[in-house]
Amino acid sequence: MSRTLSPTTAFAGVTAVFAAFFLAAGAPTPLLSLRQQEWGFSAGTLTFAFSVYAIGLLAALLIGGSLSDHVGRRPVLLAALYGELASMIVFLVAPNITWVIVARLVQGLATGLATSAFSAAIVEHAPAHRKKLAGGLAAASVAGGLGVGALLTGVAVQFTRFANTLVFGILAGIMLLAIGFVSFTSETATKRPGVGRSLIPRISLPSHIRREFFGGIPVHIAGWMFPAFFLGLSPAVLRLHFGLHGGLVTGFTAFLGPFTAALSGFLFGRHAPRRSTLTGVSLVLAGMVVVLVGVTGTWLPILWIGAVIGGFGFGGAFGGNVRLIAPHVQPQERAGVFAGIYTVAYLSFGIPVIIAGQLAPRWGLIRTFESYAGVVIALAAISIVVQAALARREAATHLQTPVGTSVQEPVRG
Repeated sequence: MSRTLSPTTAFAGVTAVFAAFFLAAGAPTPLLSLRQQEWGFSAGTLTFAFSVYAIGLLAALLIGGSLSDHVGRRPVLLAALYGELASMIVFLVAPNITWVIVARLVQGLATGLATSAFSAAIVEHAPAHRKKLAGGLAAASVAGGLGVGALLTGVAVQFTRFANTLVFGILAGIMLLAIGFVSFTSETATKRPGVGRSLIPRISLPSHIRREFFGGIPVHIAGWMFPAFFLGLSPAVLRLHFGLHGGLVTGFTAFLGPFTAALSGFLFGRHAPRRSTLTGVSLVLAGMVVVLVGVTGTWLPILWIGAVIGGFGFGGAFGGNVRLIAPHVQPQERAGVFAGIYTVAYLSFGIPVIIAGQLAPRWGLIRTFESYAGVVIALAAISIVVQAALARREAATHLQTPVGTSVQEPVRG
């Protein structure tokens, strides 16, 4: 009989391994800026190298998101870890930006494969009294890991001459340890047929959630574009507009928004989802305005304040909107619905940054940033109007409900 780890140890370890995926995803941000100075590639290439990760992640999530429901959690966790290890090795030895882009794409594919399997495994390994905490930790690992990864790599860039070797050597070691750890965890899912069908990308929107889903699209676009600026564009803004070349300032600037978003998810979770969404997207708007003032005025502390405000709002808005939809989705509908949500999210995280990178050489960096910020502000404003209208409709529905009855979920076949 093979030995396996206790559920509590497995829960803590699997959560830490999942966070390591996103810590590794945030690590390239300061290093890409350093490589641009050393290798001389364009701003468009830099933003593509950043954003190709999100495209790979989305592809793997859509194709392999349900795979662990059929073959078991552990095989998918291990496959994702081997893919992540491979990407760390490519980062470690990459001789030019082409190989960095390859590493970034492989990293995105591995992280996309890991996302749903690790999220499920964390909840399934969690003790009964920690199930709610498990869901929060899985969500916080994403944004928090991105921010911490950027910060720690920034420190390495600032204080060592071999940051790339140090960072990706350590991360490769972590992935090796993680492979060993996961190998000793117990399987938490029952295998079932349908592996081939599970690989067909599916997005499903049941009629009863379509109003909320489409009403949430501008929330997701504005929300995810906000941290994408700090992780994908801010290194160029700091270097070319502020004249700041240090890895620490680059990493700290990239860290603030995502890490604040991770913390805010726990705080907003105590409030009604509509209120969280409205408050959160309002803070995204305010944060982007403050960041715009900080950049145009070359005031770095103002930019940082805006990062905290908007990051706090992003965590509340995204989590709140998901909570508006999730309770009304049947178990057999979840994969398709969440595929739709994350399709919007990761496209918003990757595509606008690629477009900005292509426009910057033609329009100029600051004009491009101002346009980018304008899109975020406009979409956040639209989100406020839409969410307020949905809130009024919700209130009217409750007022029209006869006394002694409750609003029932729509009947679904």
